[in-house]
Amino acid sequence: MAYGLDAPVLVLNRFYQPVRVTRARRALTLLFAGSGQALDRDYRQHDFERWLQGAPGEGDEVIGTSSGPLRIPRLLLLLHYGRVPRNTMRLSRRNVYLRDDHTCQYCGQRKTPRDLNLDHVTPRSRGGKTTWENLVTSCRRCNFNKGSHSLDEAGMRLMRVPIRPNWTTAAALAAAPRHFAEWEPFLGARA
Repeated sequence: MAYGLDAPVLVLNRFYQPVRVTRARRALTLLFAGSGQALDRDYRQHDFERWLQGAPGEGDEVIGTSSGPLRIPRLLLLLHYGRVPRNTMRLSRRNVYLRDDHTCQYCGQRKTPRDLNLDHVTPRSRGGKTTWENLVTSCRRCNFNKGSHSLDEAGMRLMRVPIRPNWTTAAALAAAPRHFAEWEPFLGARA
């Protein structure tokens, strides 16, 4: 699946511990600014100039630039950041999408964040709260079809009941069903 500048990139702190997943757009900005280095398939570090000069390999996603093709890194190592998030995940659009694997909880289609919405299972107009247990990822079409109706009134069913996740950032990344092989050594290393 091609993502372009929305491709997920695993960000590691300077101790090679996972911190978060960001979009390629942000990762390339950090790489260009010298705040981080891209790691290749052999986990060698590359600054922006070396990364730009590297030839794309099989399976590498690239974007076109005026200097030629630029590989999208799968891993970005921050050079000065050493903290590790230990808190449980805060309620945010991005984290609900992560919990639901960017998949509409009504029709089951996996989409890019640009094509997704948050839906209140019990509509706010009917007293529904903005909580983990009442928010789900939905595609625009399903969100429009449901509107301010209850699930029964709209004739819709959830793929799974929304719950409050009890994982940390690293645990969430490790539990995500879709991630890249290059991420494996870093996800398994965390407690």
